[in-house]
Amino acid sequence: MAHINTNIRIKEKDLSSKFILYLTTISFVVTYIRTYPELIIQRNCKNTHQLKDHNAELLERILSNRREDEKMFTFLRPLSKGGSKATKLLIASNNAKFSTFGALQKGYANSDPHYNNIITESHGKVGLITLNRPKALNALSNDLFHEVNDALVKYDDDSNIGAIVITGNERAFAAGADIKEMSDQTFAQVYKYNFLGHWGKINDIKKPTIAAVNGFALGGGCELAMCCDIIYAGEKALFGQPEIKLGIIPGAGGTQRLVRAIGKSKAMEIVLSGRNFSAQEAERWGLVSKILPSDKVLDEAIKLGQDIANLSQPAIQAAKESINAAFELSLKEGCHFERRLFHSLFSLNDQKEGMSAFVQKREPKWTND
Repeated sequence: MAHINTNIRIKEKDLSSKFILYLTTISFVVTYIRTYPELIIQRNCKNTHQLKDHNAELLERILSNRREDEKMFTFLRPLSKGGSKATKLLIASNNAKFSTFGALQKGYANSDPHYNNIITESHGKVGLITLNRPKALNALSNDLFHEVNDALVKYDDDSNIGAIVITGNERAFAAGADIKEMSDQTFAQVYKYNFLGHWGKINDIKKPTIAAVNGFALGGGCELAMCCDIIYAGEKALFGQPEIKLGIIPGAGGTQRLVRAIGKSKAMEIVLSGRNFSAQEAERWGLVSKILPSDKVLDEAIKLGQDIANLSQPAIQAAKESINAAFELSLKEGCHFERRLFHSLFSLNDQKEGMSAFVQKREPKWTND
């Protein structure tokens, strides 16, 4: 009898292994069938925003199927304890699949094949541009800046985006312009083709821009950060305009924006000596809005962007335009310009909604018109 029971147990174990192997095969086949068309669609998506819309639909389908998948894996997980390799493989495959789908919920990765030097992502209503030349410490080459400009315009035209964050990596936001690219240029060349002229495109962006700075922000990197409306810096960030040490001066607004941000004396010291200055000095002088731990800078910049993007967008853009006008106008002219923008906002539904919500003690529902 004991011999017979042993044989039965062996047969049951064999059947269990075969059953698990069968389920594993089915799982891989189903996953492949589900995924292959998506890969083809993603390959044919023309830009990040098309892929974002497609991924939103994909995520919705995935989540609707997840409950059915979970029923099967709730049954299988107890079998994985001390079970066969096939069972563990199936469980691991399922976990990895759900982990990947979870990533879709957090943000949408870069899908534009034309970008070789940056990565673009959407985090809710915030567009993120990551400079991506890590071996060159994100040196701002001509090609990189054209890509940044292209991404900025796309986000500015996207009604689903309300703010834009520009960042680098922990070592460098951007360590300056690409010196190798410009070292052999002649006066005729740089003058004829208005070298660095396209760096000013960011000034035409209507939506708020936030620089999330870690590591080096030197030369062109410091100028790019200053082009943004707000700067958040990591505690170890390092700023500077060292161009004087190369026999030149800043050429993308360094002498102009720095003096407006920190005053003539400090700007003279920084530009004429070429010395770098810390994030703490930058905050103390008013160049930087906030200093954060290095690993929190990007998250906090995105959070700020979300807070801004959740407000009335016409009002946000009017506020940005009015503040920037202060650098160009006299106090009298600036106040007049501000008052006219203030008056114009009374033509919007958002003004009616915002004030009604305040009186009624409820949250406003912005329509951005």
